[in-house]
Amino acid sequence: MVRIISALILAVTAACASAAEPLTLVDNPPDRHIVVKGDTLWDISGKFLKQPWRWPEIWQMNKEEIKNPHWIYPGDIILLDVSSGSPRLKMAKRVTGQSGKAQPTAHSTPIEQVIPSIPSNVIEPFISQPLIVENQPKEAAVRIVAAQEDRMLLGTGDSFYASGIPDASVEKWNVFRKGEPLKDPETGAIVAYEAFFLGNARLTKPGEPASLRVTLSKQEMARGDELIPAPLPEIMSYVPHRPDREVTARIMSIYGGVQEGGASSVVSLTRGKKDGLEVGHVLALFRKRVSVNIDDNGVKTETPVPEERYGLAFVFRVFDNVAYALVVDSSKSVIIGDAARNP
Repeated sequence: MVRIISALILAVTAACASAAEPLTLVDNPPDRHIVVKGDTLWDISGKFLKQPWRWPEIWQMNKEEIKNPHWIYPGDIILLDVSSGSPRLKMAKRVTGQSGKAQPTAHSTPIEQVIPSIPSNVIEPFISQPLIVENQPKEAAVRIVAAQEDRMLLGTGDSFYASGIPDASVEKWNVFRKGEPLKDPETGAIVAYEAFFLGNARLTKPGEPASLRVTLSKQEMARGDELIPAPLPEIMSYVPHRPDREVTARIMSIYGGVQEGGASSVVSLTRGKKDGLEVGHVLALFRKRVSVNIDDNGVKTETPVPEERYGLAFVFRVFDNVAYALVVDSSKSVIIGDAARNP
């Protein structure tokens, strides 16, 4: 797929001059960076900024450009410009042709080579597979009702029947089994249920029931297992940015069923689209705890410890009431119940 990228990706605008605080560069930042395969927008931003989530400000992006950024490819050259007194990044002009003049560059690099926001190999399973099942009427669920030849268990290549698929508008489906409930650490209310991914299926004939064939089986499927439409593939190219409004969330779970995590852990949060969260948002992680001491007489005293900020998380998938984020920076262990707020 050919993308035409202008010599200068972003021009100076006055719209982003209202930042609450000046942009702070890292010590001894490079004057340029040549993008290589394996880079992420987060990595590149961190080479220049002490606050990588302020990427849109140093590029002077508007809101539309944050959601639909100009893609960056391996081989592109990013320059740091401080001539105006305020740091900004821009794309270098490439010298092409016999005249030696700078010309717009036509990128014919495959779309998969686009530099992603965060490591795609870490989050790919969380993008292509169902993660949660939000509350929905039981009668609205699409589920397996029978298998050919009355088989009890299904695997790759097997055919089955499912209810709730009246037409052929959706061809590819994910098959899952409802797992443990995700509860708000503060209220104890069930926010959603984990989805245990079983595999993929393709619609062969719509109807009631509809006919499908298993195209990929991670685990054996059975009658009663549910289906949801498979999401379309996408490139995680949203630039890191802070939420426009105040967001206060809690960590509900850490992927893998563990109680503690760290950098590169995937966590679920108690807020979602309805609360203003979107892909690309960066949240700071905080912990507020109570220090407990028992003296020689067995008397216990509790001392509240001031809240401490210890990490950052990048939101990469959002549902109505739940979001999933990758912990991109952490100075200590991540614990269920920790707070996530605007950085």
